[in-house]
Amino acid sequence: MAYRDIRDFIGLLKKKGLIRYVKTEVDPELEITEINDRFVKNGGEALFFENCKGAQFPCVVNLFGTFERMCLALEVERLDDIGTEILEFLEPEIPTNLISKLRALPKLKRLADFLPKYVKTGPCKDVVITENPSLSIFPILKTWPSDGGRFVTLPMVFTKDPETGERNCGMYRMHVYDECTTGMHWHMHKDGARHYRKAEQLGKPLEVAVVIGADPAVMYSSTAPLPEGIDEMLFAGFLRKSAVELVKCETVELEVPANAEIVLEGYVNPFERRVEGPFGDHTGYYSMKDDFPVFHITCITHRKDAIYPATIVGKPPMEDCFIAKATERIFLPLLRKQLPEVVDMNLPLEGVFHNIALVSIDKRYPGHARRIMYALWGMGQMSFTKMIVIVDKWVDVQNTSEVVWRIGNNVDPKRDVVILEGPLDVLEHASAITAYGGKLGIDATKKLPSEGFHREWPPDITMDETIIKLVTEKWKDYGF
Repeated sequence: MAYRDIRDFIGLLKKKGLIRYVKTEVDPELEITEINDRFVKNGGEALFFENCKGAQFPCVVNLFGTFERMCLALEVERLDDIGTEILEFLEPEIPTNLISKLRALPKLKRLADFLPKYVKTGPCKDVVITENPSLSIFPILKTWPSDGGRFVTLPMVFTKDPETGERNCGMYRMHVYDECTTGMHWHMHKDGARHYRKAEQLGKPLEVAVVIGADPAVMYSSTAPLPEGIDEMLFAGFLRKSAVELVKCETVELEVPANAEIVLEGYVNPFERRVEGPFGDHTGYYSMKDDFPVFHITCITHRKDAIYPATIVGKPPMEDCFIAKATERIFLPLLRKQLPEVVDMNLPLEGVFHNIALVSIDKRYPGHARRIMYALWGMGQMSFTKMIVIVDKWVDVQNTSEVVWRIGNNVDPKRDVVILEGPLDVLEHASAITAYGGKLGIDATKKLPSEGFHREWPPDITMDETIIKLVTEKWKDYGF
């Protein structure tokens, strides 16, 4: 059964002993961050702070901060299984006769069952505040000492394309300026920013609804790198195997999950900017001040006993690393569909999603490693990757120690290193130009004679299988 809301998920974590409840008063300014950091760095539980200083509602953090909780959130044994199931839907058999057409109907019906459903009301409407809506009632965190203020860190930001009406839901941090105004941290590459640019061209405000707290599938879907035009609420329905129920907002023409905890309604004016940041970011560095659009709140709705969820980013590993690893595993089958020679991929936690990709391939011809590099640099979110390392199919890319060993032994820097320029993530601070700079590719595969390598390539050192078996059988006889 799909989680109805974030409460169902929290209830499961409680049942499994994977969440701790803190009754002592805690300060949303820095104190919660320090507690959370100690837990997440040690694989600790989620944390539910019942008594947050200066706020009317509790705060929950670190909900997805382990692989176990990430799997529980998406209701799977293995994250890889989701990608396999996605491929099943993307590869329908072409019906050639009446019988095959009938066989295809159940799959089509299941897909239709995932479409969002519209309802008249929901728990998110328990309390409706249209007069003097204020963010001060929520335990919004200031996470690091040099942050520019408090930030909403798990907002699901709903917008619609001003021309087509196409819906988008993305997760973009929000710098709280005052009780009813925040920044809207739309990076230039994001769909929310695309909607805003269109609104600016039309010279009109863009309506926005921000959801804080929903069922795990909706929360994850707002972070997923979906192709343009794919509705995140449809994807959430696919993940949860049940349609997301949406309800119309009070003051804007948008729909939001009916079982949400908190909804902020409002608008962003064209050409209005305000300094946003600094913010201690997932890179482990502060992202510095810059001008961003301004979100004006016209209405707040929430459950009468709302729960405020937040995430805390910083030097990895942090909770967001596990969300990113879920994306790696879920979308790997789709990547392999386009590049079937790819065996596995690892976006290591230390690479903070967009800095490093380790990829193993079934190398078949000269220049194959470079072809994969160039192909990845031309694909969606992978196009922002700063460094790509290619290794052979027998290398375990999940073992970063082995990958570094292969780099040290297999690479001639003069021959095997590629340096070029291209788009980078907006949070990349080492490049001289924002969102643009150098990229590094390393071919750490075994070199072929057809690549001009005519020396003998040495084999790996491995023990004889018969000796391995012998020692295994005699292990206890040795007195070990």
